[in-house]
Amino acid sequence: MIRRSDNKMKENINKWLHIAIGCFVTTGGLIILKHSHIVTGGTAGLSLSLSPLLQVSFHYLFVLLNLPFLIFSYFYMGKSFTFNSIVAIALLSSLSAVNDILPAFTIPSLIGSIVGGVFIGAGITALFRNGASLGGATILAIYLQKRYNVNPGMTNFVFDLLVVISSLSVFSLQSGLLSALSIAVTSAYLSFYKRRKTGSKQDKKEVPSDAVTSLSTRLDL
Repeated sequence: MIRRSDNKMKENINKWLHIAIGCFVTTGGLIILKHSHIVTGGTAGLSLSLSPLLQVSFHYLFVLLNLPFLIFSYFYMGKSFTFNSIVAIALLSSLSAVNDILPAFTIPSLIGSIVGGVFIGAGITALFRNGASLGGATILAIYLQKRYNVNPGMTNFVFDLLVVISSLSVFSLQSGLLSALSIAVTSAYLSFYKRRKTGSKQDKKEVPSDAVTSLSTRLDL
């Protein structure tokens, strides 16, 4: 009984550590995109676009825009997932405030779009793997994947592309195209995660039944 309790505690610590790392990496990606003068998709990108127009800090807008999606998550994804996502959103909002104290600097747009897209894709994947999200399209992506087996990368790409198109009133056409590149990189990362997860499940089915229990921890994403 004590050993099971210790294992459960270790699992929880490991989960929240990975969620924190995912938020940290995603924040890095958002900061890179912001200083590259391009926007990402989702509620994060929408917040970046509206922030200069409304003169409201990114972290406040990010929380506000995610409220409808969190309500959806509560009813269709469960309390645990919703709680994890709320914590992740709050953590990302807090971490993003660090950008306000950073010195002014500029990153080449092409490099920023690729590197920022990779960072965001890696961060969101870490959250997916540990039962959390950053709200917005990521909640819809997980829901559609579980309910209809829709590729999460494709869901994010469509939603994010709409956000980028709407942001063209704030950013130039060139920035919009580079933003689309960043979204494509992030979506490709998520699609790669989906393929790995599917391949892992197929591998599990081929393992003899008496070995499943001992191997499940190593094989499971």
